[in-house]
Amino acid sequence: MGKRRVARELALKFLYQSEFNTDDLETQIAQFCERSDTQAEIIEFMRVLVVKVFAHAEEVDVLLKKFSDHWALERMSMVDRNILRLGICELVFTTATPPKVTINEAVEIAKKFGTEDSPDFINGILDKVFKETLKDTSSTAK
Repeated sequence: MGKRRVARELALKFLYQSEFNTDDLETQIAQFCERSDTQAEIIEFMRVLVVKVFAHAEEVDVLLKKFSDHWALERMSMVDRNILRLGICELVFTTATPPKVTINEAVEIAKKFGTEDSPDFINGILDKVFKETLKDTSSTAK
């Protein structure tokens, strides 16, 4: 498994855990990293993802609500919701990873951590986000 996949999985675990934690973000990250026996490079990418999700939380959740077809955020499983937050954040607020790779990574993580229906659910929403908000900018950037 690639280092970025490991970082994305750690970011998912962090986001899941943070839903139960009232400490400030930096304290949570420091505590999480202390308990993680992982390479610094992986931890750094995880940190970048997590900080971006928190920094753009409102915008990400607006997009998530818009493209989730009548699914209230509270009704989604915490795992699916956080995979989607990571995926949307990476699609919209980073340019380092090609959109198709971001979507595929999210689907693979959903297969590992989600329910039987999670991969299709995640793929459908992230594909809509890509097609309706990013496709024109992605094709012109080539």
